[in-house]
Amino acid sequence: MAGDDEDYVYDEDSGEWLPASELAAKRAAESVVEVRDAVGNVLADGDAVTLIKDLTVKGAGQTLKQGTVIPSIRLTGDAQEIDCRYPGIKGLVLRAEFVRKR
Repeated sequence: MAGDDEDYVYDEDSGEWLPASELAAKRAAESVVEVRDAVGNVLADGDAVTLIKDLTVKGAGQTLKQGTVIPSIRLTGDAQEIDCRYPGIKGLVLRAEFVRKR
């Protein structure tokens, strides 16, 4: 059987001995941050979002209006911050609480 020679590691959380690969997969799944928009939809890399309110962009001297579509987002690993690209604004980071998935 494939896996009979695999090392087993003690999982302190569950108190069980698990195959090393299974424990690694479990820990990787726990470290994934789930990012949700203003209405609770789960966001993923590449999603398009719409702003739910007017936002003044500090340092850019402009305001993004409610309903503005941000075409392709990138998750940052933070539960509330998403990295965005928008014409004329470099390094735009939005809070997930101000966007809704399209």
